[in-house]
Amino acid sequence: MVRLVPPPCSAFDFRVTLLTVAGLWLSTSNAQAADVPLVTTAAIPPVVLEYDILNTFPHDRGAFTQGLVYRDGFLYESTGLNGHSSLRKVKPDSGEVVQRETVDAKYFAEGLTDWKDQLIQITWQSGLALTYDLKTFKPTGSFTYRGEGWGITQDGHKLIMSDGTATLRYLDPETHEQTGTLEVTYEGKPLANLNELEFVRGRILANVWQSNSIVVIDPADGRVTAQINLPDLLTASDRSPAVDVLNGIAYNPKDDSLFVTGKWWPKVFEIRLKKSDLFEKKH
Repeated sequence: MVRLVPPPCSAFDFRVTLLTVAGLWLSTSNAQAADVPLVTTAAIPPVVLEYDILNTFPHDRGAFTQGLVYRDGFLYESTGLNGHSSLRKVKPDSGEVVQRETVDAKYFAEGLTDWKDQLIQITWQSGLALTYDLKTFKPTGSFTYRGEGWGITQDGHKLIMSDGTATLRYLDPETHEQTGTLEVTYEGKPLANLNELEFVRGRILANVWQSNSIVVIDPADGRVTAQINLPDLLTASDRSPAVDVLNGIAYNPKDDSLFVTGKWWPKVFEIRLKKSDLFEKKH
């Protein structure tokens, strides 16, 4: 092994050298601190995405929408409230409910996702997820989880679930065991009230409860990289009688569009985001 040995010097020379180096370092550091502000990736404001409205469809005003999935030309919808919760198969263009399963009145249904040939519907405070056959809506089982259930989606490998906090949970889709978490941040700060979820081309989309925005989350680090603001979808007449908050996101990969609606909304909107490099392309 080769040792690097410094040339001999006096104790005084050594102290002077240290002081000189330290002074230069402090001077440089102070100059950098004064002239170059520290900007971290986490603190970068999300990009606001623009969109076009492709279609406007009717929606049942009695549907307290909690979860929305698009598959094979139909919308699958979970509606909430005790005594009113249901699972529905809906024709997007007419809003016609062609298939329906009533949920036991003791459960307040929440988010919905598909997994292979099943639908998974979670409940708010019962700690229970209900599973159904995709075609027949016949109940196929259930599984439990801790805490509240708000929204659920899947990325092709695992289930992703929200509980109203800034933490998303990952579940094994076969065993339903929790396998990890993701802390979601907006400009470096935790973003709570994450509700209905949808996985779109490598990103997690989430309704933020009591807001008119959908946020785009990078699953690599939980950072909100973009948001879609939808404050003016409904007209004044649409809002009378009263409607509740924006909730419900379903992705149509064929047309690269999103279906969005809300609780007790009279309409479902199909929108397409304008060109953005914030999503991974899948071919």
